[in-house]
Amino acid sequence: MAIHFERDEYEARMDRLQEAMAERKLDAMLLFSQESMYWLTGYDSFGFVFFQCLVVSNKRRMALITRSADLRQARATSIIDEIIVWADRADANPTKALKEHLFEMDLLGCRIGIEYDTPGLTAANGRALDDQLTSFAAAEDASQLVPRLRSVKSPAELVYVREAARLGDAAWHAGMERVGAGADEGEILAAMQSAVLAGGGDYPANEFVIGSDKDAVLVRSHTGRRTLSVDDQLTLEFAGAYRRYHAAMMETVVIGTPRPRHQEMYEAVGEQLAVVEEAMRPGNTFGDVFAAYARVAQERGMNTWKLNACGYSLGASFQPSWMEWPMFYQANPAEIVPNMVLFAHMVLLDSETHTAMSLGRTYLTTEGAPEMLSTIAPSFLTR
Repeated sequence: MAIHFERDEYEARMDRLQEAMAERKLDAMLLFSQESMYWLTGYDSFGFVFFQCLVVSNKRRMALITRSADLRQARATSIIDEIIVWADRADANPTKALKEHLFEMDLLGCRIGIEYDTPGLTAANGRALDDQLTSFAAAEDASQLVPRLRSVKSPAELVYVREAARLGDAAWHAGMERVGAGADEGEILAAMQSAVLAGGGDYPANEFVIGSDKDAVLVRSHTGRRTLSVDDQLTLEFAGAYRRYHAAMMETVVIGTPRPRHQEMYEAVGEQLAVVEEAMRPGNTFGDVFAAYARVAQERGMNTWKLNACGYSLGASFQPSWMEWPMFYQANPAEIVPNMVLFAHMVLLDSETHTAMSLGRTYLTTEGAPEMLSTIAPSFLTR
């Protein structure tokens, strides 16, 4: 059985969910986020690209509505006993199958929370679901209920997070062995991903970001690879992944002779990371962390080069992204508490001269100063 936690761990998570549901006076939750299903039951699948839903009642009963292709997957990877298959056929309406099972679970007229804000529930399926629940139950958006619970990691989860960080370091070393003038970006990526997989890790929830020359100012992956020049710059954003848990890193490496602006920008991102570390403590908010990052950019006259967010929570994630709630952005009131896993990325991008500089690490929050999970110290890197 490919279940990665003890039953007691899942029971403790269910306890937390039941408490949160009781606070919201919810009789049931409809979970559509694959991350929520994995966290609560171990269910591990990319079947969320089709309609599926995990129903959780306030009596701890769980029922998964899914396709036949995921029946055996759910049995093999989760603690779910009750699995209902909806049939693929012309004009199929899986939301009707869900409603029928909600009736069987005696949830008619009850108050039901729904995870709307997830790639696991398309707009079309969401509209069909709302149609089915009209006059059946009092439905409300509870998209943030489970993500809030998941943002604080248990000791068992942190074992996997630390392994992800170790694999991220391995990916970094594998990539740096190949970075230099004449190196092919594809070979760098292949070496980095190979290090994670060969080390027992997983594919990440989104593609590694790599960009050189003028594309170093891009912070999204794109197709097409190039060979590094004698004087170049290379932006990398990647993550080690283990049992779906992620630990990300980000860095801009200079190949050959640095531009004066590279050094100037590195001094800024280094200062930004230092003040962000100081702000990443209980008693502060995610908005406070962003304010520290923004203040340095403002003081150094680099305000137009900064991004409007400087990091986010990490955990066990599925495609299309390893980014999780909450995020470091202006005035975000979410509070920092111990045992959060947070990726802080300091990014400055000068589009006029196509000069980039970035520096990012993953941290574990504590009662005091955060712990950097990577063993690779930030430095001004040249090759």
